[in-house]
Amino acid sequence: MWFNAIELQQRITQGQALVEKELQRLGKTAINLEQLAQNLGFARADDLYVAAAKEEFSLRQIDAVFQQPAPAVEPTPAALRHASAGSAEKSGKSGVLVVGVGSLLTQLARCCRPAPPDAISGFVTRGRGVSIHRRDCHSYLALAAREPERVIEVAWGETADTFYPVDISVRAHDRSGLLRDLSEVFARLRLNVVGVNTQSKQSLAHMVFTVEVRGGESLSRALDALAEVQGVSSATRR
Repeated sequence: MWFNAIELQQRITQGQALVEKELQRLGKTAINLEQLAQNLGFARADDLYVAAAKEEFSLRQIDAVFQQPAPAVEPTPAALRHASAGSAEKSGKSGVLVVGVGSLLTQLARCCRPAPPDAISGFVTRGRGVSIHRRDCHSYLALAAREPERVIEVAWGETADTFYPVDISVRAHDRSGLLRDLSEVFARLRLNVVGVNTQSKQSLAHMVFTVEVRGGESLSRALDALAEVQGVSSATRR
């Protein structure tokens, strides 16, 4: 636990330096970092720092927050609560239905990367529309506990033609050709790998693959196939 705490603090310090450097490059130094983290789908600034340090978050997405024009009228939590519960319209390209509200911007949270058929909930951010989280997401639970009036009901709509990025964690005994064999699994299943982070300590390897899937069925096939690779001790979704 002590070593984990030390490593966590190092990640936070490293990630904070990366985020502040990016903000300085953008000329946005007078920024509330806690608010920035929430706008990016994280519960706290520390969560953003850790994701940045582990290269699970692209710093270019910070620039997108400032580039996106603010909506003429931002929907308030009160307005969302009193909207007609009988209507549900597709919002954006995420395949998510925001119950009671039409034409409302939605974004899939990067902290938990929801994908069908996950149970999901929405959280109304400030200036970034509705952030979609898995219901068991720790960041979402922290946000909901702090500002429950911003929670909104959402559901999956038509998702057949949409790909969703998910993180797959693979732990294995390190050996020559391990990464090649794992990559062949994704190629055989025709899954597009958009990111990979690897660590190896004392002959044990931990790899996190960000893979685009259509839904739970293709994810389950990938996990089963990865678990059969020689040396793999576990293959799970993060």
